[in-house]
Amino acid sequence: MVKAPKNYLFTSARLGFRNWIDSDIPLMTTISSDPEVMRNFPATATPEQTKAFIESMQKMFAENGFCYFAVDEISSHQFIGFIGLSHQDYAVEFAPCIDIGWRLDKQFWGKGFATEGAKSCLAYAFKVLHLKNIKSTAPRVHLNSINVMKKIGMTKQMEFKHPKLAGNERLEKCDCYEINNPIFPFILDS
Repeated sequence: MVKAPKNYLFTSARLGFRNWIDSDIPLMTTISSDPEVMRNFPATATPEQTKAFIESMQKMFAENGFCYFAVDEISSHQFIGFIGLSHQDYAVEFAPCIDIGWRLDKQFWGKGFATEGAKSCLAYAFKVLHLKNIKSTAPRVHLNSINVMKKIGMTKQMEFKHPKLAGNERLEKCDCYEINNPIFPFILDS
């Protein structure tokens, strides 16, 4: 077990959200190379792809104050994966947009961490960053992610064929969910 830093940007009841550190790379590599974790993605990620992903998240955090955050279970200080926000600009009608997403080590599945963490990220997005709208997408076969989207109050906006999954008959049909900032009108008035 790698002990995580305690300098969290924010926390939920059980989770701490932070920027990425170099010691996260091998831990995230293990998660992203697990075929079960990645069954609703075209392929598992290589160590090089995971390192590039983490570097892009560090850059996004430096530029915007958000990213797909590294997440620790607070009680054990154990890294469990990522939950957070990311810019998306692939060729679909609802992009560019801010997306909420997650990927957790399978030993932490079924404990409500994705839902708890996503709710905390939405609170951060709306109350701290004052974002107006958040989207989330998943292949239609990824029912667990779609259920999390529903649990955090998102509603289905549309069905679409994901351009990055073109030709993958099992994965290219995706759903886009969204949620609007419920406090945004009050932010404008203040």
